[in-house]
Parts: sequence; structure tokens; C-alpha cells
Amino acid sequence: MSVNQQAHTGPPYGQPQPGYQGYQQPAYGGQSLPGVPQSQYGAYNGPMPGYQQPVPPQGYFPSLGFPSKGSPVSLNSDTSSLAPNFIGSLRAPPTSGAPPPASGASHPSGHLAYSQFEHGDVQNGIPASAAPMQRPPASQPFLPGSAPTPVSQISTFQQYGPPPASVQQLRNHMAGMTIGSTAASAPPPAGLGYGVGPSSYTPTTGAPRPPAMPGPPLPGQTVAGPPPSSQPNHVSSPPPPSSMAGLHPGPPMSGLHGPPPPTHPPQPGYQMQQNGSFGQMRGPQPNYGGAYPGAPNYGSPPGPPPPPKRLDPDSIPSPIQVIEDDRNNRGSEPFVTGVRGQVPPLVTTNFLVKDQGNASPRYIRCTSYNIPCTSDMAKQSQVPLAAVIKPLATLPPEETLPYLVDHGESGPVRCNRCKAYMCPFMQFIEGGRRFQCCFCSCVTEVPPHYFQHLDHTGKRVDFYDRPELSLGSYEFLATVDYCKNNKFPSPPAFIFMIDVSYNAVKSGLVRLICEELKSLLDYLPREGNMEESAIRVGFVTYNKVLHFYNVKSSLAQPQMMVVSDVADMFVPLLDGFLVNVNESRTVIASLLDQIPEMFADTRETETVFAPVIQAGLEALKAAECAGKLFIFHTSLPIAEAPGKLKNRDDRKLINTDKEKTLFQPQTSFYNNLAKDCVAQGCCVDLFLFPNQYLDVATLGVVPYQTGGSIYKYAYFQLETDQYRFLNDLRRDVQKEVGFDAVMRVRTSTGIRATDFFGAFYMSNTTDVEMAGLDCDKTITVEFKHDDKLSEDSGALLQCALLYTSCAGQRRLRIHNLSLNCCTQLADLYRNCETDTLINYLAKYAYRGVLSSPVKTVRDALINQCAQILACYRKNCASPSSAGQLILPECMKLLPVYLNCVLKSDVLQPGPEVTTDDRAYIRQLVTSMDVAETNVFFYPRLLPLTKADVDSDSLPAAIRNSEERLSKGDIYLLENGLNVFVWVGVSVQQGLIQNLFGVSSFSQISNALSTLPVLENPFSKKVRSIVDMIQGQRSRYMKLIIVKQEDKLEMLFKHFLVEDKSLSGGASYVDFLCHMHKEIRQLLS
Repeated sequence: MSVNQQAHTGPPYGQPQPGYQGYQQPAYGGQSLPGVPQSQYGAYNGPMPGYQQPVPPQGYFPSLGFPSKGSPVSLNSDTSSLAPNFIGSLRAPPTSGAPPPASGASHPSGHLAYSQFEHGDVQNGIPASAAPMQRPPASQPFLPGSAPTPVSQISTFQQYGPPPASVQQLRNHMAGMTIGSTAASAPPPAGLGYGVGPSSYTPTTGAPRPPAMPGPPLPGQTVAGPPPSSQPNHVSSPPPPSSMAGLHPGPPMSGLHGPPPPTHPPQPGYQMQQNGSFGQMRGPQPNYGGAYPGAPNYGSPPGPPPPPKRLDPDSIPSPIQVIEDDRNNRGSEPFVTGVRGQVPPLVTTNFLVKDQGNASPRYIRCTSYNIPCTSDMAKQSQVPLAAVIKPLATLPPEETLPYLVDHGESGPVRCNRCKAYMCPFMQFIEGGRRFQCCFCSCVTEVPPHYFQHLDHTGKRVDFYDRPELSLGSYEFLATVDYCKNNKFPSPPAFIFMIDVSYNAVKSGLVRLICEELKSLLDYLPREGNMEESAIRVGFVTYNKVLHFYNVKSSLAQPQMMVVSDVADMFVPLLDGFLVNVNESRTVIASLLDQIPEMFADTRETETVFAPVIQAGLEALKAAECAGKLFIFHTSLPIAEAPGKLKNRDDRKLINTDKEKTLFQPQTSFYNNLAKDCVAQGCCVDLFLFPNQYLDVATLGVVPYQTGGSIYKYAYFQLETDQYRFLNDLRRDVQKEVGFDAVMRVRTSTGIRATDFFGAFYMSNTTDVEMAGLDCDKTITVEFKHDDKLSEDSGALLQCALLYTSCAGQRRLRIHNLSLNCCTQLADLYRNCETDTLINYLAKYAYRGVLSSPVKTVRDALINQCAQILACYRKNCASPSSAGQLILPECMKLLPVYLNCVLKSDVLQPGPEVTTDDRAYIRQLVTSMDVAETNVFFYPRLLPLTKADVDSDSLPAAIRNSEERLSKGDIYLLENGLNVFVWVGVSVQQGLIQNLFGVSSFSQISNALSTLPVLENPFSKKVRSIVDMIQGQRSRYMKLIIVKQEDKLEMLFKHFLVEDKSLSGGASYVDFLCHMHKEIRQLLS
């Protein structure tokens, strides 16, 4: 993501234009089209002599398709082009004889590493650097959309779907778009333009060109919200360098003024890419369909048909390219947090963090690191101001964990008025005897035990010895005042509650869980230096009734107690229910051996659910401790009991005003139960194994509001799903977790936290309460202005989390972050983080479906993003034709990622997506971090056959589109929940033998849940790639083998998010056209 670039002063140079001799224009299948006018002119950058440019009537703008008040920038410009608009030195086009750089290869350029704004006179704060440090510039104009396909490059790709209804209509539409030409030579500000560009035909005066807009709405859909497609996900591998074979400078274009830009040699360090993408440049994409109606004729005779032209997918911003550029530019240097308002590297870049006073981006990421000084400016831009906070995030081994500071009985030093905790931004005055709060400006006495002298710069002399004065993240040991009932907590407990109904026993699940727990109990979480875990454990089994087990160490055999009165739940034993694993090891082992035998012949199919949670809650209350319930559950709880549910699944509600009820719980009983659980510190993790509708929207309420997790294994089968379930269970039991947690976010004067998203409960407007908070959970906080901010002082956030550790220690974890403030919109747009913005927008939309029709939510998302981009265009971009789509450099991926959110299963389900799936995904995404939403919405697609078996690196990722796949290759696609291995029909027999151990394509089994272990380099390499990717995700992903042209391929194609989706979602190209139309409507 490039931010803060310098101005670029020349227009990019002539782009290849279709429809001239020497350029084979691809139609479907790559054949040339008849009827194309020919020209003998070569590349040239001015208007073409000999072609009369007719003047459109006054007040009419051909590229807009409707009368416009302002006069056009130039009358002979019929462009509706995307202009590269940069702030920043850019990789200039080569000299006229050389091939132009690849159209998709936009390199983000320099983030401002150091802020220009001084810190005022604050002596103790983090210094703001005097000179802005530039990231290496690497910006490059997007070249034209219509790069021709040489004949030699006809793709090997096989087209599956039918071509669009009318290729001519597709052409008519695409004639209205090019990408990459600029109309103005004024130095534009930070942004990249993608143009919807100049057509090479001469319009009849008065006949409008077809407007740039997606095709007719699909049934049940309005034009306002283009249909989305599959679930998107993120990509993270480098694009391969490739030659620029077959690209020539294009013929002249109408409407480009000014001399060609100066020709600089390409900047070192960035390889050119063929078409800015991977693999050959192909003909139109099979999945981009749709007839595009031409524009109305307004009473004049229609103009001649435009020559064939399409918006080339390679010429629009590529997520792969942006990720790769950031990796190359920012992956080698550590990210030092000592400067206010620095935008961190992308989540897809591996980088080390050095904490020098601001919290690591692993703990906090913001939508913008330079926030508007006034609420009016924030409203004008529509950029949400939000932080995604992951308070207990796991750090890589090379980074230091937060230091634990113990101030003894007096506890942490805090501001008297706002209660903010001591941090690097507090300013010591009067020789160190008092300090001024950086959040509320109140002056507080320094406690005598904490006093220290100041040096000649006003800094305390023990500055570097105290984590709370020099670091962005640290922990305080809490005193008894921070504990419930003014009493230090007991160590937490884990209670395992196993469904032993007929389904659970018959599927082998009960036996599997019991076997696993025997060894897993040795790996309960423990404090760093402790010999054994302090956590105690208990066991319950249930169907229509509950069975409690006494596993006291003094017993020879475990004892079972049955509670059949589920309407009034109580725990029948206190002593012997929660025990130390080592002391009761033999009794526990005996119990786990006996449970599968005891229920082997059960015929009980009905289950209860709410009483199970109540039982766990009562047990923790009786033991006076916090803890976690691990519930393994298989079916809709229809047995007579509190919290009984009925089957209310109804697909007919989709796309109606009642659709929101599918996401809401069917009874308020579980909300009240969740509230009781949070008060006790009882967190619930739920493992579901449904064979039919189970009402995740209702069963998930308690896990969700207590800060727990839900895992779902539909149609669980022992042989294919056990590995995934056991991996999830092991990680869930072992991961770091804080109990009985309360989080508060404080801000400096001018902004305040107004809204919160995540898995938690709130009893007031400021405190986020979680019975449990693990290392994977995030809380997203939105801020609003309540006063003006100043550029000098910036804005500060302090996140304070009070929690009980797994050893029973009460702690405070503090994260501080300083942001810049700006009076210029360009500074806001230059310091945004699109991945974090998408994380926030997805969560906002996924909460919206609880109260509004899905269509309303989708339209609101599109409208907000159009407003963000229109504000940039109006206030920050240099003047240019209204036909140009100009995107900020930092937000050039906003349209593609937003389209992925719109096409996700929650907002636009396909026919195969169940109601439970949607409720599950909705809850899951709400507490995802930025890296997880990134790969979830734009999946990572890797060509396995291109992997180097001798290196440790991953093969370069490719874009999520069917036209990028070759039937002779094998690909891996992952989105954080699933890993697909797609095998093309023409893959060499040797590769199939090496990877699957069978001799032909037809013998590959879809039923594999793991790849066979074979002793050859290719098998080892692919398995190591799968293992590496599994290790990066918080859940174990299900492996799905997909053979080309097989029935499972429809599921796989759902994740090729740049294509049209079966559920009606727009392709990336179509959506970009739609966004452009929305922006133009806002600007007009």
C-alpha cells in the first residue's frame, strides 16, 4: 500500500488500443474478430492526424451519457478512462521503442515512515522525527485495459460456462472503458487512476457512448447493489517475473494531450510482469457474462458500432501485486514503533516489530493512521475511524512478550481524573514531582515510591528501565482492588461436557473424544515457569439427562451421579467434581475408558442444551472460580427442558424482509443465560457435529457473548474429519486465554470510542466484558469526534484489559497507540489501511443483517465506499475527465475486496449454503483479526506445479479467477477454513503418481482428507506447503480434493472471487464499472 508519495507530473504514455492492424483482438477463445478497421499508424501520443474529432453539443459530455453542467475537460476527449493519479515518484514508462510495463503491475510506493508533525513540546512522549522517511517509491501507472493478445498466446484454458448472451453487447459496454490514460498533466495527488477509457471509434455528434455500467440486474436484484460472488480471501505470494513478450506500444488515442512523459529507466528492484499478472494474457473471461445494453439514443441516429474492446482484468488493481510489492518493500526491515502515526506493513508481509513506545500492529491495527481534526471532515470523507484490537495476540518467537510490572500493594500509577494508566505519553513536570495526563490534561501527584528525577530533556532518568515509560505494550500485576469481591481469584477450571446421544455414540465421536482427552489433559495451559498447570478439570455427559462424575483421587473407580430434573439444574457433588489432573490421573483414565462402553447401546436420540451450560455455570459458582466449558453437541435440543428449540429453518425467507430472523436467536432465554455466565467468568466453547439443522444462531449466543468459540463439523465422519477436529480441540485446549476479562479503551480529548464489535457482552457503554478472551479474538472499536483535534498533539488510544491468567493471577495488559491528525483530506487518504477498513466494514455489515434486510445492508456498503472514493476524487485528485475512475493509492483494492464481502455467504448465499452455515460464518467473522478476514474474503491461490522442490519458499500466488487456471496444473486455494487442491484434467501422469500415488486422473479420490505420504520431492514439497499454511491459521482447515469438471468444482469456483458467482455476485471487472457509475452519480 503506498502512502505519501511525491507528485507525478506527466501523463502515462500511449496505450495499446484494440482494433488496429497488427493487434489481434481476442474474442472468446482468442480468435480475431472480423470487421475491425485497420490503420497503418504506429504508436504516438497525440491526437491522430486525419481523424476529424466531432464536437459534441454544448453542455453534453459523451463519456457521461447524460447532460453535464460543467464543460468537458477537452472537447475532443471521448475518454472514460482511468487515470493513474499518483503522489510519488513512479516507475516511468520505458522509452518509446520498448514495451510498456505490465498493466497490472502497480507497485505501491512509499509509506511515510516518519510523521511530519512535531510532537509539540511534549518531552516524554515518543519523538516525532524531523525528516519524513520515505518508503522506496514503487508506484507504477496502470497501463491500458486493452492490451492485445498476440496469437502465440492463445490460452490453454478451457472454457466451461456458456459465453455471455451477446458478445456484441459485451463489447459495446467495454468500449466505454479503458484503464490508465490521464487527461490532465497537473501533478495529481496520492492516488492511482484506473480509467474507464477512450474508445477508438468516432462518435456521431449527439449519440452518447454506451455508459459504463454493469449489465441488467439479475432477478430479485436492483442495480444499486451489484451481485456479489463467492467468499473472498487473501493472497500472499509474489507474482513471478515474466517477460513482456508480445506487447507493443499502441496506436494513437483520442483525447490525450501533452507531450509524452519523460522516459526514466525502470526503478531497480521490481521485475516487470507480463500483463502485471501471471500466466498468459487471455481472452475474455468465461465467468464474466452478461449482456450490456447500449445507451439510449436521445433522438439522434445511432453511431457506428464500436470496435471490440473490453476492460482487461490485468489492467485493474491486482491484490497479488500490492501484496508482493509490500513484501518486497517492507518485509526486510523491522517495523520500529517509535514514531507517531506510522502505517504498518500489510498483514500479508512477514516483518519484525520493535516496540519503542507504540503498540505493535499485531495488537492494534487502525483503519487510518492520520485522522481528521474535525467531525465535519470525517463525515465528508466517510472513512470509518476504527481500531481492530487483539489484546492477547501471539507474538513470533523473535519478539519479546510484554513485560510484567509489579508496583506492589499500591498498584499501577494512574491519572486521578480519567484513570488512564501510566504510559510513554504522560509528561512529567515540576522536576518529576507531578505528571500531566496525555488523555485528559489533568495534573496528578507522583506517588513518593515512584518519584524519579528528570534529565536535561525533561525525561525521567529511569525512562529506559521502566516498560510503562518506554514501551507501547506491557502488563501490570493487579492488586486486590481489581478483583471480584476484593478477593484474589482461584485458578480457573475446564469442564468437558460430552453429548452421549445415539448420533454421537454411533458416529464414533464419543470414543474419539475420550481417547483424545486421556493425553490432552497433560497439555493444559500453564504459566511460563510452572511445572504443571493450575487448571482443574471436571467431566459431564448428557442426553436428555445429565451425568456428573466424581473423580476424586482417593476413589478406586469414578462415581456417576444422574440429574434428571433438568428444569431446576443443580450440581449433585462439590468435592471430587473439579480435580487436579496429576492427582486424579488413574481415576480420570478409568472414567474415559468407561464412558464409551456405558453408552454403547444407547437408543436415546433427544438432547438438552441450556441445562448443560447451567450445570457448568453452577459448578464454577460452587468452586468460586472462573473457567471454560467445552461442550460437544450433535443435534437440535428438542427434549423438554429450559431452552428447548424448534426447527425454524426456512430458506423461503431469503431475500425477504424476514430474512433477518434467521440470524436472530429464537428465544431470549440464551441471552439471559449468557449474562449469568459472564458475571461468573464462565466461558463456553462449542463443538458442533450436526447432520441437519441445529440453529447455530441460537446455540451460538452463549459462546458468542462469553468470548468463546464455535467449531462446526457438518456430517461428521470419523475417517475424514477426525484429524481436523482433534487438531482444533488440541489447539483450543492449549491456547493462551484470559478469564473474567474487562476491557476499556480510553482516548485523548477530541475522540471517543462509540461502538464495539466482537464476541463479548456489554452491560454499560464503556466496558467490554468477556468471561474468556483467547489469543485469537479481536475486539473492533469505532471512534467518533466529540471535539476538535489538533495536528500538533495528535490523538492517543489506550486499551486496558483486566483479566485472570491461567494460573489465577489478576493482571492488567495495556496497549498504547499514537495517531496523527490532519486538516487535509489527502493526508487521511494517504494513511489508510484497506485490509483493516474491510475488516471493519464486514463486521459492520454482518451486524447489520440482524436488524435490516440483507439488500439494505449491501446497498449501504456500496454507498459508503462510493462516498469514500467520490470524496477523494472531488477533493484530492487533480482535475480530469469525469469518465476517469481515480482511486487513492492506499485504497486501490477497496473495490475488489468490498465486492468479496458483498459476495460472501452471509450477504449473498448460494443455493447450497445452509442457514446454519450463514449464522456460523457471521459469528466467526465478527471476532476475526485483519489477517484472517484478509484471506477469508480474498483466498490465497497457489500454483503447486510451479513450486520449487529445492527451496523453502511458497510458489508465487495468482489472482482468484478461473481464467488464471491451466488444465495442465495443480493449484492450492485456502481461505482460513478450507484448503482446496484443484487438479486439472491434463496434469501429467507423473505428477499425479507423485502426489496421489495413483496412476491416472480418474483414480484420484475425492474422499482424501490428507495427502498420502509418499517418498518423492514433489509430495514432500506439497505436504510441507499445506503444513506451513495450516500453521498460519487459527483453525485446522479441511482439505478438499477437487478434480476439474467434477461436481465439487462448483464449490471451488465459489472461492474464485474475481469471477461472477453462481449466486449472482458481480465479477471484479463488472463491480469496478458499477462503483465507477456510483461515484459519477455522486459527483454529478
